Amino acid sequence: MKYGLSSYSLLDAINNDEMDILDVVTWVSEQGFDHLELVPYGYTLVDNYALADKLVDRAKSLGLELSNYALPANFIHETEADFLEEVERLKSHVDLLNHMGIKHMRHDVTLFTLPPECRTISYLEKHLDQIVRGSQLLADYAAQFGITTTIENHGMAVQHSDRVLRVVEKVNRDNFNVTLDVGNFLCVDEDPLVGIKKLLPHASLIHFKDFYRKPYYAPPLNGKWFDTASGNYIRGAILGQGDLHLVETAKLIKASGYDGYLTLEFEGMEECRMASQLGLEYLKHLFEE
Repeated sequence: MKYGLSSYSLLDAINNDEMDILDVVTWVSEQGFDHLELVPYGYTLVDNYALADKLVDRAKSLGLELSNYALPANFIHETEADFLEEVERLKSHVDLLNHMGIKHMRHDVTLFTLPPECRTISYLEKHLDQIVRGSQLLADYAAQFGITTTIENHGMAVQHSDRVLRVVEKVNRDNFNVTLDVGNFLCVDEDPLVGIKKLLPHASLIHFKDFYRKPYYAPPLNGKWFDTASGNYIRGAILGQGDLHLVETAKLIKASGYDGYLTLEFEGMEECRMASQLGLEYLKHLFEE
């Protein structure tokens, strides 16, 4: 396994001007991570190739792999022109990855934040053709560069494992796989272990995170909690300190034969660098002890 960190984990430090993305590269290497996932929040690269080149040079000098690039996307539009504009926007990010030598990309297929009426299976079926076509166009464009594109179980319209599988099967491209997030199933109240079992055969990269959970009838008073699709509550946790069954999760991954990138993603309330350090220690514990 290769242990990595998402730059999103350090977003608090980036937003507070305590680190820039080049500092992130150095820090991640110093902590003993093998790779870094780029999530362009708090910085941009697609319009700043000079920074992208500096980032690549810094990572190479430190022996740190750039494993993945993850960004928001939305293929659901009322007009063909808007749909094609979004596809072209995403192609520009593929061009960036080709320039940087990154071979794995994760993109959304709908907006992440959607009202309840847009989280239904009927909403997905209504817009499935657009989602599939957009994913195909992007995967086909990326294929010429040897880049794998992926959908993640992320965004409440396409977050359930069965819905993700539906998209993957319809897209039907060899270079279109799944970025499997072991915790995101809780956002739509699906048992994570069930979702993991279903998506593991299609996973080309795995996100590791942890959540605290509270039921709808015991709402939290304060803190960075957010509502699930069914009105329950979850909050990001330091890996190994929340309520996910991570020991069993690791067993499932080992049994599947997966032996690739594991990417730690922290989105809790604790200090992000400390949380990332502790998370790496626990992630290695899961797979090496």
